[in-house]
Amino acid sequence: MGKLIVIGIIVAVVAAFIGQRIVDLRRRGLFSRQLEQNHLPNCKVIKGLDYGSEDITILPNGQAIISTGLKFLGMPSFSDAPGKIFTLNLEDSRLKPVELRIGRGFDIDSFNPHGISTYIDEKDLSVHLFVVNHPEGKSQVEIFQFIEEENSIVHLKTIKHELLHSVNDIVAVGPESFYATNDHYFENAKLKPLGALLGLAWCTVVYYSPEEVKVVADYFYSSNGINISPDNKNIYVSDILDHAIHVLEVQENNTLGHVKAVPVGSLCDNIEVDGDTGDLWLGCHPNSGKLMSYDPEDPPGSEVIKIQNIHSEKPVVTQVYADDGSVIQGSTVASVYKGKLLIGSIFHKALCCDLNP
Repeated sequence: MGKLIVIGIIVAVVAAFIGQRIVDLRRRGLFSRQLEQNHLPNCKVIKGLDYGSEDITILPNGQAIISTGLKFLGMPSFSDAPGKIFTLNLEDSRLKPVELRIGRGFDIDSFNPHGISTYIDEKDLSVHLFVVNHPEGKSQVEIFQFIEEENSIVHLKTIKHELLHSVNDIVAVGPESFYATNDHYFENAKLKPLGALLGLAWCTVVYYSPEEVKVVADYFYSSNGINISPDNKNIYVSDILDHAIHVLEVQENNTLGHVKAVPVGSLCDNIEVDGDTGDLWLGCHPNSGKLMSYDPEDPPGSEVIKIQNIHSEKPVVTQVYADDGSVIQGSTVASVYKGKLLIGSIFHKALCCDLNP
């Protein structure tokens, strides 16, 4: 009888624990959040980007580089074609995306691009394009050289490492060096929900260079977007389930020291940084329930958030754009150039809006 009582107590405690974790997971996922429309003037859908625009980075001359066609478990995909990289000249009012040709020697058929970043070599001004790639569900990083005048990229190197086991996003800090986030999306499908259910802060940031590879931060629930400040002194990381952007200071030996976390009230994906103002622009998911259980009759919405003065005592967090999915679904990135805002998505469209009326 005593054993039955003990077992009953254990079962009750475990059930209570799991129940609380489910409530916490739903809270972290913003499952029940209601979104009000907050549109910008003169928004245009970018024709030709119909199967996602998961990450976007803009070069100083207005050339936007866009990764498209990402496929991974649990998310809808409306194309069987391999992923692609496009460029879009924001100085051209036609806003016509151009697919970049990939030179010989690279496996195009298995290309599954995720986060991207660029590095401009100060010596010859060549542009290196870093792309997180998931061929057959694996994780690796590709380095290309962007040849703008030929609308092409030439593959230079593939980087694989045991510490780069489930890479989401990347920020280049040298010709072959970068910081990257691991998120568990591309690992065993049973691990991610289990980790979230147990409330594990188990996602990491990794520093990679040809000389050394090491974990430099390991306290995120779900590390996602990553970028760097204009002065190269700070790294920004989006913890999507913590609803926060973490500010990390670059220290000696490329390690990172935690400075603070800025709450944003949404599931923010990629991070873009305005090189002139230092403002952070975030593509966010306002309600993950709709994203994970996709229903075209009730699609996931999109949200763009801006953070100003992030290093001050009182950063200013502003919702710049919000849509219930009627215009753009599942936004992942927001990037600005001369008064224009480019918004990308996982599997849907890309949008260009005027920031000023």
